[in-house]
Amino acid sequence: MTENPTGPHRPASVHSRPRSLPVWTLLASGVLAGGLLGGAYGVVEPPSYTATAYVVAVPTEKSDPAAALGFAQAYGRVATQLAVLGDAQVRAGVSAKVLQASVQTATSPDAPMVAVTATSSRPAQAADMANAVAFALTRHADDSKDATHVELQQFAKAVRPGSPSSASPVVTGLVGASAGGLLGGLLLLVRPRRTPQEPPRSASVPGPALAADLHGKL
Repeated sequence: MTENPTGPHRPASVHSRPRSLPVWTLLASGVLAGGLLGGAYGVVEPPSYTATAYVVAVPTEKSDPAAALGFAQAYGRVATQLAVLGDAQVRAGVSAKVLQASVQTATSPDAPMVAVTATSSRPAQAADMANAVAFALTRHADDSKDATHVELQQFAKAVRPGSPSSASPVVTGLVGASAGGLLGGLLLLVRPRRTPQEPPRSASVPGPALAADLHGKL
């Protein structure tokens, strides 16, 4: 006579279910992938060099320092216009379009000075572009000094940079790793939560007394 087991029976699928990876693996994968991509970008991207020339606004006898400060702000805004860059392109050895994309200016609210900064993949070209735009800007200011009573004079020439201003592969790798870790952390926060699975309920088997009672009634 074969006896039926009365204990709970678990299906084989519960034991054979693969175990999920720990949640921190997503964060570690993001850090690793971001670091590799950032380091590769730093290696592939050519280094860039930055050079800066300075010009200063000087009032004439018919003006005052306050007017020079105001005109320095104005000349800083017009330094990257085509009227100035068109005159600087010959001295710089590049087109006005390249100068417009590579040259930036900055002014100070406290001093009548204009900083002309140029960026290039070649250090000598960066210095040439900055000096060319600064020289063209002083020429334009000199043409109108009788009306403005302010002239621009060269304060400091741009020198050839000795080291690149762009980030090294180590820095870009660290930035990429930080971004990858941040993205992995965000994915951990928005991932769907798994609900714990209840074990399957076993079928109840009637006891011997209950089975005999049911059989007598039949």
